[in-house]
Amino acid sequence: MPKYDLVVLGSGPAGEKGASTAAITGRRVALIEREPVLGGASTNTGTLPSKTLRETALALSGLRARDLYGVDLSLRREATIRDFMYHEEHVKKGERERVRRRLDRVNVDLFRGVAAFTGPHTVRVSGDASGDTILEAEKILIATGSTPYHPPDFDFKDPRIHDSDELLTIERLPKILAVVGAGVIGCEYACTFAALSCEVHLIDGRDCLLPFLDKEVSESLEEAIQNLGIQFHKKEQVTGCPITDGGQVKLTCESGKSVIADQVLISAGRTSNTGHLNLEAAGVATGKRGLIPVNAYYQTNVPHIYAAGDVIGFPALSATSAAQGRIAMCHAFSLVFEKDLAPLLPTGIYTIPEVSCVGETEESLKEKNIGYITGKARYRNNARGEIIGDDYGFLKLLFRREDMKLLGVHVIGERASEVVHTGMMVMLTGNGADLLSRACFNYPTLGDLYKDATHNALLSLHNLNKDGGAD
Repeated sequence: MPKYDLVVLGSGPAGEKGASTAAITGRRVALIEREPVLGGASTNTGTLPSKTLRETALALSGLRARDLYGVDLSLRREATIRDFMYHEEHVKKGERERVRRRLDRVNVDLFRGVAAFTGPHTVRVSGDASGDTILEAEKILIATGSTPYHPPDFDFKDPRIHDSDELLTIERLPKILAVVGAGVIGCEYACTFAALSCEVHLIDGRDCLLPFLDKEVSESLEEAIQNLGIQFHKKEQVTGCPITDGGQVKLTCESGKSVIADQVLISAGRTSNTGHLNLEAAGVATGKRGLIPVNAYYQTNVPHIYAAGDVIGFPALSATSAAQGRIAMCHAFSLVFEKDLAPLLPTGIYTIPEVSCVGETEESLKEKNIGYITGKARYRNNARGEIIGDDYGFLKLLFRREDMKLLGVHVIGERASEVVHTGMMVMLTGNGADLLSRACFNYPTLGDLYKDATHNALLSLHNLNKDGGAD
């Protein structure tokens, strides 16, 4: 029976980074992957593919050049499914190879097959070319990720009904796509397909788009996607999806409304990949949808068994999953590289336009009765914003009024998920308007939005103080 210091289940961001962290410090590490390719959902069906498809859609549709002076969008070529998928496959292949090279570089032993616990310290690998193998380990990291949740009301065997994984395998672009569920994934795919001239219907039971966002940003995004041509059906619950005589899907709603579509994406969240692990044999507890509860160091209820990434639930992001894997193994082997995650995590939403945020919203500050000052800067008033043709985006900063400490950053527009990082670092260091007003940014850059938004906030504060006004 092969013995290891660490056995890792899964090769996504949490598994790969956890394995590498232990191996680079001289531990003997094995990694088990049941899929034929490495990288997990992040590389193969989630983060990288969806974001690559979005970039391809923006390039092929001409939307990136939508407001460039003198550009004739009628000259753009028509998007085909081959155009749509080729770059996505190229990016996935490259990342799979990089994952393999990184694991090989630190001498991680790779086992192909399905993992299942046979005891607290032992894992069986089934389906490997050499037959079943039992591995023994001092520590074990569960990083098996998640898959799209399949609500029982929908027949996912029907070739017209897809989850977010299957949607990437379509052979042709639909004329009409219906997206059921306006969460982050649903909104992202709705925008991507709308950019490729598909008629898109977005159906959701809530009365606003992505309600965790700052209300002003949510409303701006809703306006933007409607301008993109997406029909947003609010407060609608789908009750049935019969097939019409013409071979289309008819989505019927409680209100009596119906939507006809060629293809349907069901975006109803995700469920953890733990069903095959035989966790009972190791005594590992699970919760709703198979998620594994962990402590601050990502230990399960069995102290030598750790879990990280999508398998533990929120926030289920590639970046946080990678950090969780590293932190877990630093704790497991008493390493000092990383002790914990920073208290602020940015949210990036790859809709069209892009959205990113970190920290408080106006609504949360009002609930907490915290006085605040808002500062805004629009892309159309920024030189770089005009160069890239974005006249819709804006940066919104929320400062605590009493000391102008930065409490929230909200961006909608091109490169929002990168622009947000400057504000996040200001927040993590406990700084605010004083630092931002003194900092010098390259010109022309979107970074200069911070200068303008800060000056806008300071002017608002000055006017309030001069007038003796309150928030």
